[in-house]
Amino acid sequence: MEQFRRLFWFMLVLAVPVVGFNGMFAHLVGYDLPEAGWVRWISPVLGTVVYVWGGRPFLTGAASEIRSRAPGMMLLIGLAITVAFVASWSATLHLVDDELDFWWELALLVVIMLLGHWIEMRSLARTTSALDSLAALLPDEAERVEGDDVVTVAPADLAVGDVVLVRPGASVPADGKIVDGSASMDESMVTGESRPVRREPGEQVVAGTVATDSGLRVEVTAVGEDTALAGIRKLVADAQSSSSRAQRVADTAAGWLFWFALGSAALTAAVWSLVGLPDTAVVRTISVLVIACPHALGLAIPLVVSIATERAARAGVLVKDRLALESMRTVDAVLFDKTGTLTKGEPTVTGIEPAGGRTEDEVLALAAAAENSSEHPLATAVVGAARTRGLEVPGSTDFSSSPAVGVRAVVDGTVIAVGGPYLLEEHGLDELPVADTWRKEGAIILHVLADGRVIGALRLADEIRPESREAVDALHAAGAQVVMITGDARAVAATVAGELGIDRVFAGVRPEDKAAKVAELQAEGLKVAMVGDGVNDAPALAQADVGIAIGAGTDVAIGSAGVVLASSDPRAVLSVGKLSRASYHKMKQNLWWAAGYNLFSVPLAAGVLAPLGFVLPMSVGAILMSASTVVVALNAQLLRRLEL
Repeated sequence: MEQFRRLFWFMLVLAVPVVGFNGMFAHLVGYDLPEAGWVRWISPVLGTVVYVWGGRPFLTGAASEIRSRAPGMMLLIGLAITVAFVASWSATLHLVDDELDFWWELALLVVIMLLGHWIEMRSLARTTSALDSLAALLPDEAERVEGDDVVTVAPADLAVGDVVLVRPGASVPADGKIVDGSASMDESMVTGESRPVRREPGEQVVAGTVATDSGLRVEVTAVGEDTALAGIRKLVADAQSSSSRAQRVADTAAGWLFWFALGSAALTAAVWSLVGLPDTAVVRTISVLVIACPHALGLAIPLVVSIATERAARAGVLVKDRLALESMRTVDAVLFDKTGTLTKGEPTVTGIEPAGGRTEDEVLALAAAAENSSEHPLATAVVGAARTRGLEVPGSTDFSSSPAVGVRAVVDGTVIAVGGPYLLEEHGLDELPVADTWRKEGAIILHVLADGRVIGALRLADEIRPESREAVDALHAAGAQVVMITGDARAVAATVAGELGIDRVFAGVRPEDKAAKVAELQAEGLKVAMVGDGVNDAPALAQADVGIAIGAGTDVAIGSAGVVLASSDPRAVLSVGKLSRASYHKMKQNLWWAAGYNLFSVPLAAGVLAPLGFVLPMSVGAILMSASTVVVALNAQLLRRLEL
């Protein structure tokens, strides 16, 4: 970008005297040049510098296209300025008619072309800056805990297993697990979610996120290229370098335009020569070659996709494969994996049934007291539910656990036991009547006993994400069919599907069979987007027309997904569809503008309206051609304003 910026300004400075001291331009505008002999050499000398220096990028590109036998934009530009250069020197040396003096048009063409390239490079540089901003999220220093001391080191010097201190307001230097403290984490730079997320001991935090209100001690679990931030950066970089179907269409169109322009130029030269106007033939031929430059066509697709990729990254949508983004607009069925996608993927207490004169809070508090020393996921859910309710959990002693049975502890002199059906069998007790209803809904049931008597039951289930209903409703509104796939039993799947309003359910499906279910939907003629966690769902993500990995967390480099959502919010799928549709419309607008402009203007440049007294000047053709490039660039920039 810097090269084109400097070159543009240098050539602009040189172009002013080339144009101002050009006899043809002075005649057109209506002013007289000084009569000194040196005046007539200003335009040729400086014009030659403009051609050789300013035109070098285009001449080099033209040579490259000739060597690769892939004619396109650069060859057309190089051909146009070379023809103008040769014709102008011929006129200057009086080898041909003075009317073929094109120095001012040549200078104007090179300057405008450089301006167009500068605009393109600047736009792409703004996209690439998204990658640089990701790297800038990491702090310059990290505080590593070494015994009783805290040592300041560079993040690059951290190793897996190190414990680092993250002070309030500071960034996390590497991916890790909280071992001490809790804090509200600003994860917007990674997930796109603006609200801080509370992180507790044992939970993962990602490099670059900020502890907003409290200090933490974090055990490093990933460094360098293994961190989520590095993975995100790689995904964005891969997306920017990947090719899409629309891009290939544009490249093909540029190649065809070369032959269209060359054929039009040859026909123009032949017709004007046949009518006895060889000088006009040269002027019209050059005008055709100038105005047919496919600069706007070459910019139409890559700029749209690059800006779309950057816009997506800023919203926590990481486009790994541009073709996936392009295809999302055609999707008419979205297949969600249940666990970890529509649900949180962890058990949660969703119901309490007290008995024996106890209240819900008493049952939950006593169960939490007994489970407090257990590390089982169900125990964690019970203790977490008590904390969420703000209950005071009493202390316990004599804790013991029995696999497949439950736990036992003494709480305030009372033996409290929590467990499943085998616990009831050991005590010869019957389950509470509500258990049968809960079981039909696919819930996990724990009974709570006090001194051998049932005092209540807890209903646990994989909690549905609060955002899932909104995502399903929005997809329905957009005309998409919503399907859920899970390895869970039919009863569990039916409960979740009923609550969310999902259209179809595949239950009891093993991970290795999920891809077959995707193929089954595709066989029905549906374009399928598969949304999963990217671990067990890899084959299905690869089989789908669009694979979307949700809740990337610290594992963003998922090879089977074309799109990775940095957050675990299923609503982000809607952003992918919205961005896909907006990008497609911009591509279509740009392609129609670029190609349609050429099809309309080339005949004018050839002189088809000459019998009516209208002849399109070469200079006007150059201005109009570059104006089309600017229009395409500005139209693509509107994507930055898209709300996701």
